[in-house]
Amino acid sequence: MPIDDNAPDPQATMQMLCGAVGQIKFARDYTLGLLEQTPRERWFDIPDGLCTNIAWQVGHLTVSQYGLLMFRLRGRADEDLELIPSRFRKAYTRGSTPSADASKQMSADELHERLCVIHTRAMSVLDQVTAETLLEPIDMPYAAYPNKLGAVLFCPLHEHIHAGQIGLIRRAMGLESVR
Repeated sequence: MPIDDNAPDPQATMQMLCGAVGQIKFARDYTLGLLEQTPRERWFDIPDGLCTNIAWQVGHLTVSQYGLLMFRLRGRADEDLELIPSRFRKAYTRGSTPSADASKQMSADELHERLCVIHTRAMSVLDQVTAETLLEPIDMPYAAYPNKLGAVLFCPLHEHIHAGQIGLIRRAMGLESVR
């Protein structure tokens, strides 16, 4: 298997993984802090002038974390079809259209629960990954390296982008800044 000449060695790879795990946890804690300060009955509101809502952001982070930290690292497992069914994936993937119709999607509580379940399972996958696996090549999206480590490194960056969008949506709803 070809390995990128610019890729780090196995020891450096595992050190970067350790740092990325810390960033993933920080990003998730930050996101959860924003969500805790946002009334769940407002998650489906799309504020004037915006094209998204909290529900879509949460669903998208769920699908993205599954893709970056579970699917890319270990492939699709049988239980994934129930955990992230095709309908869910299609509703929240990049390029999908956020909906204000709460009756056509999971409730805010269900979205929050799914976000947390995927995060817990993804962190478990990261606990078991090897340097050899992380150095296997992949296609975009990734950050820094075109390999599985690059997907892991991209995960907290991606979450922070969407945490910023959640913050913007909250402010557009007239809610106070959390930070």
